[in-house]
Amino acid sequence: MNKSFLKFIADFGPLLIFFTIYYKSGNNLSVAIPPLIIATLIAVIGVYLLEKKIPFIPLVGGIIISLFGGLTLYFDNPVFIYMKPTIVNIIFAAILIFGKIFFNKNFLKFFLKTAFQLDDTGWNKLNSRWAIFFIFLALLNEIVWRTQPEATWVNFKVWGILPITFIFTALQIPMINKHKI
Repeated sequence: MNKSFLKFIADFGPLLIFFTIYYKSGNNLSVAIPPLIIATLIAVIGVYLLEKKIPFIPLVGGIIISLFGGLTLYFDNPVFIYMKPTIVNIIFAAILIFGKIFFNKNFLKFFLKTAFQLDDTGWNKLNSRWAIFFIFLALLNEIVWRTQPEATWVNFKVWGILPITFIFTALQIPMINKHKI
């Protein structure tokens, strides 16, 4: 197996495990959350063993999933897991926005510098667009979990956010190509 396929499995495997167990358990979050937490932690360890460095974004995701999943189980209240995507997206947006404003640092460039070589204008545009996109995802998650049944939210979480993110990313390609170094 190649390295990028294993990273893909590490990124999306826990979510697919969650989705599968959720539906096989009769839509029971309490049954689906522990395997999600375990699979996420295994994925973080797997990426670490593969790359020989701590994977920052998956590590933060693992901590947040463990925290909000644990709170959902402890308080027997799904609101915590529903709000996790909102909070994660707001954190990402805040890092991008406040990093640029207060530290004059483009954190998107820091995380993606090996993937793209862009001029400063391109990095700044990409940083702003991703910050706005993260805010959009946070608002969209809030609308879905507050107005739809739990099963619809789970489907949105698994099958909605990913395609929306792929489409958004694809829409950035012309700007990326325009600002390539």
